[in-house]
Amino acid sequence: MAPTLNHLNYYRLPWNLTDNGISWLEPTTDCNLRCEGCYRDATGPGHKTLQEVRQDLEVFKKFRKSDCMSIAGGDPLVYPQIVELVRMIKDMGWKPIINTNGLALDDLLLRELKKAGVFGFTIHIDTSQKRPKARATTETELNELRLYYAKMIAEVGGITCSFNATVSEKTAHEIPDMVKWAQEHAEIVHTMVFILFRSPELTGDFDFFANGEKVEFGDMYKETAWGGECYLMASDIVEKIREADHLFEPSAYLNGTANPNSFKWLLANRIVLNGKTMGYVSPRFMELVQTFNHLFTGTYLAYAEPRSVARGKMAAFFVGLLDKPMRRIFFNIIKSSLISPLDFFRSAYIQSFMIIQPVNFEADGRQDMCDSCPDITVHNGKLVWSCRLEELNTFGTFVQSVPKRI
Repeated sequence: MAPTLNHLNYYRLPWNLTDNGISWLEPTTDCNLRCEGCYRDATGPGHKTLQEVRQDLEVFKKFRKSDCMSIAGGDPLVYPQIVELVRMIKDMGWKPIINTNGLALDDLLLRELKKAGVFGFTIHIDTSQKRPKARATTETELNELRLYYAKMIAEVGGITCSFNATVSEKTAHEIPDMVKWAQEHAEIVHTMVFILFRSPELTGDFDFFANGEKVEFGDMYKETAWGGECYLMASDIVEKIREADHLFEPSAYLNGTANPNSFKWLLANRIVLNGKTMGYVSPRFMELVQTFNHLFTGTYLAYAEPRSVARGKMAAFFVGLLDKPMRRIFFNIIKSSLISPLDFFRSAYIQSFMIIQPVNFEADGRQDMCDSCPDITVHNGKLVWSCRLEELNTFGTFVQSVPKRI
């Protein structure tokens, strides 16, 4: 049975439409890999010019403050001017984060991107992908590939390393192995993101309308057996994570636009010392981080530097002066150091987990989107949900859902 989560126990991230931790940029629709159930059109317009991308960035500058700019697509590493784009984003005041499948990433390109100012990578790896020459057939086997990229990025140094995985009813049982793997490599794996698979077939018994006309989603959102027979909720993923780490406890969230107690983005941060979890940071810790970052930088924090996440001991000590849960983590660090004296000299790493629960459909047809969505992008000069961009491209409007009449 999935655990009961009470949003009143956690910190509601202060992010909103115009003042958010993240914004989402798509310089290309081209991709060198296809994922099961991908919602982006493989026959899209392809690469934007640098001038067109700059115009999108100017829209963000006008309407939205952000800490980071997620560069996505398509796959941004196939964009011919990706190095110049990273430099442009850096010069305009954002932390450039590249969201990629990693196929085009090699040591030479990585070092060029670092010189241009790349702040981090979020590498999407899961079993929905048909990777060339890949023999792995399970998420657990794919941990070897994840480690390959983590080590590559760590060798260059100073760049954050995150991993995305879309999970479905058929793959959720492998989450505990991914959580254990991340714990073993907390010094180079800074974030794990679990994105819950969605498709119209799994949403319920609805008809869909655009501009008053009934439409079909068949050509836009491809159905796949990989997605399973039912969709997952954030609480299902919490249950799976706790199978591997019984201490797991979220600290912050974003709710939905239709359901205020839903968990659309659920964030947890554990402090890991020598491969062992010392505890999970408290809601008060998250509130202090967001408040002080906004106070001193003008933006809410989304990604921290590797050297910052290596200061888990310092965070537990200083916040522990004010906060009992953080004080408990610091005491656990002390106990571990007494048992193993070398732990006193080791760094304790703050490792993040994010569970992203995409659109849900209420019984009356309302679509529960992510309130204060971090993945807002630009379409025709306006801020829109990136996950539903194809609806705008195809129909010129977002599609509405209506319960079918019996």
